[in-house]
Amino acid sequence: MSAWIEMVSDEDASQELMEVLNLSRTPHGTVDNVMRIHSLRPNTMKGHVTLYRAALHDEANKIPMWFQETISSYVSMLNNCDYSLANHWKNAVHLMDSEQDAAKIEIALREKCPEKVFEGECLAMLEYAGKLTLNPGDMIEKDVEKLRNHGIDDGKILELNQIVGYFNYVNRLLNGLGVKTTGDTVGFYKD
Repeated sequence: MSAWIEMVSDEDASQELMEVLNLSRTPHGTVDNVMRIHSLRPNTMKGHVTLYRAALHDEANKIPMWFQETISSYVSMLNNCDYSLANHWKNAVHLMDSEQDAAKIEIALREKCPEKVFEGECLAMLEYAGKLTLNPGDMIEKDVEKLRNHGIDDGKILELNQIVGYFNYVNRLLNGLGVKTTGDTVGFYKD
């Protein structure tokens, strides 16, 4: 466990905290530091895990999982959040199933030039993600209209907005409390 504030271990957890820790467990049975950082306030951990699963792991989501992870990674790059980037870029690469494509995409995203590798719907979503991350006060209705002009329906626009919003939240949580991946299993969980 690694952060600038205390994180409570399973051994020292109250019954209330243990219930929320169990809700937050990964497929490996561990609790990643991104969730454990809430251990002094179990209700925020419960809210966080619920929001995370709704934004990225809801069966109703229509944005392909590899692209959800790419959006997540781009937002994390823009926010200089090494923790989220380490996890979600590894997931994106795994889901892309092409190291060569992933390498090209990573370079373009790090350069803040998604147009080098994306076009159409995907590029429009990444441009929206970039603007909402870096200049949220400059968002206008035309930003959403641009997405619609690329054939993106309002449901997918909402998904995109929630992914971007979630990662802006979590990047600030992690960076603001110095959370590191020490002790976590980083990346895609295999069944």
